[in-house]
Amino acid sequence: MGSKENGKPSRHNGFFPSLPNRSRTPPRNPPMVPLASLLAYELKNEIVENPLLRCGLALQPRKGEDFALVKTDCQRIPGDGSSTFAVFGIFDGHNGSAAAIYTKENLLNDVMSALSPGLKRDDWLAALPRALVAGFVKTDKEFQAKEQTSGTTVTFVVIDGWTITVACVGDSRCVLDSQGVVTDLTVDHRLDDNEEERERVRAAGGEVGRLSIVGGAEIGPLRVWPGGLCLSRSIGDMDVGEFIVPVPHVKQIKLSTNGGRLIIASDGVWDALTSEKAAKCCRGLLQPEVAAKHIIKETLRTRGLRDDTTCIVVDLLPPTYVEPPPPVIKKKSTIYRMFHWKQKQPPPSQPAYDEIPVMEELFEEGSAMLSERLGPGASVNGGNGMFLCAICQCDIEANDGISVHAGAFFASKSRPLDGPFLCRSCKWKQEAMEGKQPSTRGGASK
Repeated sequence: MGSKENGKPSRHNGFFPSLPNRSRTPPRNPPMVPLASLLAYELKNEIVENPLLRCGLALQPRKGEDFALVKTDCQRIPGDGSSTFAVFGIFDGHNGSAAAIYTKENLLNDVMSALSPGLKRDDWLAALPRALVAGFVKTDKEFQAKEQTSGTTVTFVVIDGWTITVACVGDSRCVLDSQGVVTDLTVDHRLDDNEEERERVRAAGGEVGRLSIVGGAEIGPLRVWPGGLCLSRSIGDMDVGEFIVPVPHVKQIKLSTNGGRLIIASDGVWDALTSEKAAKCCRGLLQPEVAAKHIIKETLRTRGLRDDTTCIVVDLLPPTYVEPPPPVIKKKSTIYRMFHWKQKQPPPSQPAYDEIPVMEELFEEGSAMLSERLGPGASVNGGNGMFLCAICQCDIEANDGISVHAGAFFASKSRPLDGPFLCRSCKWKQEAMEGKQPSTRGGASK
């Protein structure tokens, strides 16, 4: 999957004034590490404390189609305070605000409904990427049933301890700034930036091109026709082809206990600032709300207010972090300064970090094919001899469910007996997204 450049790693110390610089910059794309290995590392080194979580929100509306979700008191097991996790989301609507509002209100519940109750924490985290895919598709399907034509991008972040899971469709973005290293945790689904998505849309029956004007000249960004959307993935947009899919890119990482800062923002920010510049402009600002406001201010200074502009900043602080007291500024007279001038000394050298990297990548997948995203195995048993649809979680008879892997009877890759299974309407949606069913939808703009 294509993505925007992150820029070169900065040698800046980040936003924690008490944290030292690394002696060397860690790799930007660390190798995947099994979750079980990291949990064993934690137990061995007695790293069990959760981070201190602080967040701030800032927004500058123009069209009134941006919405944000900040929820820090979610619980995997209702009533169990030890199962608390946090959720943050940016929903950038287009062609109206209905899709953004509906997604903000329903996506979390749809994701949670795809997770079996009572899972242990490590099992819950391992199942979360698949549940995010199911939740995104379910939210899209149920919103389209309302026959409203708006759509929305989504960047959805789940934080459980030091584990961060990010799912996205569209061009809002989540950026991690940790120990001076800036990493994109999302992928932009803009047709201009993503050749793989252009090929997928064409293969599914869509046309990709720029707006044509009199004389045959082409202007503006690449768009999908019919509809004219410049994104290849979103929630909603029922008046555009089914090849505009709600299947999210999902990335899951485990952050080191040195902490880090997340910047989650709509494209109003990213059209003006690179990931590196957004991270750099708010380093040294300890309060996340102040940092978010400063990013908005820098965005407006750079590009002006051309779109709704929304930013959430989330700080994951080490458990031992102690906020320094505000500096005491004493005014000195000009004569005092003249006779007591002293050359500024360089700061004392700091010890290097230990060998724990900035982050460990646990999972990343961006395929738009549900057969690749929902994983192997049967659907969860719903009781009474029934199964649950892997998307909408409705009961289906064991002999009536349609495998997500089912295709033409003689197709070499068709595995009609392998789960998970879908109800008939969800199977139709899967086939429509993959270009196997004629689209019943037909213009939107973003």
